[in-house]
Order: sequence, then structure tokens, then C-alpha cells
Amino acid sequence: MSQTKASIFESDGIPAFSKALPLALQHVVAMIVGCVTPAILISDVAGLDERNKVILVQAALFVSAISTLLQLFPIFKGKNFQLGSRLPVIMGISFAYVPSMQAIAESYDVGTILGAQVIGGLVAIFVGFTIRKIRVFFPPIVTGTVVFTIGLSLYPTAVKYMAGGASSPDYGSWKNWLVAFFTLAVVIGLNHFAKGTLKLASILVGIIAGYILAACFGLVNFSDVSSAGFFQLPKPLHFGLNFEPSACIAIGVLFGINSIQAIGDFSATTVGSMNREPETKELQGGIVMYGISNITGALFGGLPTATFSQNVGIVTTTKVINRCVLGLAAVILMIAGFVPKFSALLTTIPQCVLGGATISVFASIAMTGIKLIMRQEMNFRNSSIVGLSVALGMGITQAADSLATFPAWVTTIFGKSPVVIATLTAILLNLILPKDEKAS
Repeated sequence: MSQTKASIFESDGIPAFSKALPLALQHVVAMIVGCVTPAILISDVAGLDERNKVILVQAALFVSAISTLLQLFPIFKGKNFQLGSRLPVIMGISFAYVPSMQAIAESYDVGTILGAQVIGGLVAIFVGFTIRKIRVFFPPIVTGTVVFTIGLSLYPTAVKYMAGGASSPDYGSWKNWLVAFFTLAVVIGLNHFAKGTLKLASILVGIIAGYILAACFGLVNFSDVSSAGFFQLPKPLHFGLNFEPSACIAIGVLFGINSIQAIGDFSATTVGSMNREPETKELQGGIVMYGISNITGALFGGLPTATFSQNVGIVTTTKVINRCVLGLAAVILMIAGFVPKFSALLTTIPQCVLGGATISVFASIAMTGIKLIMRQEMNFRNSSIVGLSVALGMGITQAADSLATFPAWVTTIFGKSPVVIATLTAILLNLILPKDEKAS
């Protein structure tokens, strides 16, 4: 007896595999590069060898898949509370944490990042359960300032990668810059002139094009791919868990901010594809699961995850909200995470290619921050909040010796990444400055 398949435009039910597969692959194509790039960036800063670099990339794919499935299909669903948002979202390793993770990796190791991530997960769980009361402290002027600062702080990373990577012997060579700008040109061209899947996959196509050109210049090394295995399960606690108080504070603050920021992606998903605001239990369950999945992910060596805005864009554009479609995308990611050869292949992408592709991503992060900021009137009060927060955050971290006489933990929290200072300054100024002040 034949069974009627569910529509891809319905949240529940199982659609036809022939319809679900291409749509799932579209989600994978749109996010896979962004998902593994933070792991590659951090492994370079931490000085990991190729074997451990592959393991970190594997963990990124596996943890992103698990986090996505836990959001899509709540393990507990009650009348007023559920564990997971049950909304059509894709989770992946987040760029928002990269500046702070780089600072921690320089001074400590990957295990210290993962230990701080466990604490950050607890912060997210707390935010989830108290979301109604805490949300007032994070209006768009605060979250926008934080997102804008994150984008700005990532620019030097992208430029160094475009030049070939600071540790590379040919750093700054014309070959690196040529490949980087070629990659960037392809990404920009597809973003503005292509349509459909080609536009959604612009970063992936740009990286493939840049990769081919880099290979022609002899910038690609396949030696580590041949030695990688075909199948390997994730390795729990491979990098360990180290709890350094200063690192925990720095990452914990970001988890609090990104928990609030997740509301934006959940809201964009429901408003754009379902014509409604998200329910309180969807927001609460999504943020609590965000914390739980990050704690679980840290045990498997996966760096911090967050909702992926590019996949939110796909959902709102196509109106395909069937959770099985996105679940299939997560399964594809998980399978990829079990194949070291695939992970090793991703690590062969030259740094100049990654730089050319990701600088547009970092630019879009900064512009997202500006859009959030502009939701509120830019009077003298709000201009002061944004200007002072970004000035202190970027200024102190760029003047590396400005905290030289303070204890090391002060430098780790406030002197390495501008995001923490910008966040705390924005929150304090928003609370202190009078809200009835009019622009004169």
C-alpha cells in the first residue's frame, strides 16, 4: 500500500527522498566551509600537527550534525517547555568565538578552549531559563555593537590569510595575493550576478576556483590526505578539558551574548518562513539546547556552535521548513565527520584561498551588526554607546602593551579579544546613560 509523503513546506512528516536530498545538499553546500574554517584557523594558531588538525575538523562536522539534530527533534517536548527549538535551523561552528579562541589558543591550548566552552554552555542554559528577565539587558544597540566588533576584529585574520598565513615562508608573496583576490572576485561575482543554488553556494564555488588556481601555482599539498584513514569515530576528550578562569570568563560572556543573538535567527526563521513570531517555549528550548549541545560538543572536541544565518536565509527564501530535510543535511555532515580523508582534504585548502573567501563573510558579520544598531535611533546616547564600546574594545587590544603591568588573567580576558570589552562597555553604558535624552 503506497503512503502519501509529507510536503517539504510542512514542518512535520517525511517527504520524498528524491525531493529532500537536493534541498539537504543545498544546506550542506552553503555551510560546510563556514563550519570547518574556524577549526582550521584555531588549529593553526594552536600549532596542531596535521593529524590533530584533521581530528579537530572531523569534530567540527560531527558536533555540528549532532547539535542540528538536537535542535530539530527535541528529546523532551512538554506543553510549556521542550529541549530544542523544533525549528528548521542548522547549527555550525561559529565565527563569533574565533577572536577569543585565537587569544586562548596562543596562551594555552585547545583543551582550555573546550573547558571554557563547558562553562559557556552552562551560561547559555542559565540564559535560556531566565530569558524573559535577561532579554531587557540586550537590546539591538548592545547586540549590534557586539556583532559589529566581532566582524571588525576578524579582518586582520582574513588579511593575514590572504597573504598566505603569518607562519608561512612565502607570506605576502604575489602568488598568495593573486589567488586570494581571484577567490574573492569569484565570491563577489556569484553573490551579485548569480541566482539560485550558485548564489547560495558562492563561497564554496569561490574556494573551489581559488583551490584550482592555487594548485596550478603549487600551493596545495596532498601528502596528509594519502596518510589519512577512510573511517574513524570521533575521539571523546582527545584534546582534554582545561578550566582556566580567565578563559572561562572570556568565553562565558560570549555565550551569554550569542544566546540572546540566537533569538534573532530563530525569529528570522519563523517570521520569514512561517509568518509568525517564535513561541516562548521554542526560544527557551532552543537556547537551553544550545547550551547542552555545546557542553556535549566540547567532550567530543567540537568548538562552539551557533545557528548559521546563511541557512536561515535558505529557509526563508525557499520556504522549505520540513525538519527531515534539514535533518538529512545533518546526517550528511555526520557521515562526512566519520571520514578522515574528507577532513584531511579540507585542511589542504591554502590559507590564501580561505582568506579570500572568508573576508566577505567577516564583512557581512560587521554589516549585520550595523543593521542591528540601526534598528534604534542613532541619537547622541546610542552613538556614544556604539562609539565608545568599539573604541575601547578595538583600541585596547590593538595596543598590546597597554595592560603590561596587570596580572596575566586581565590580559587574557580584556587584552586579547576586543569582544569582551565592547560587550561589557555596551551593557554598562546602556544601563547608565539616560534613555530620554534627545538629540540636540
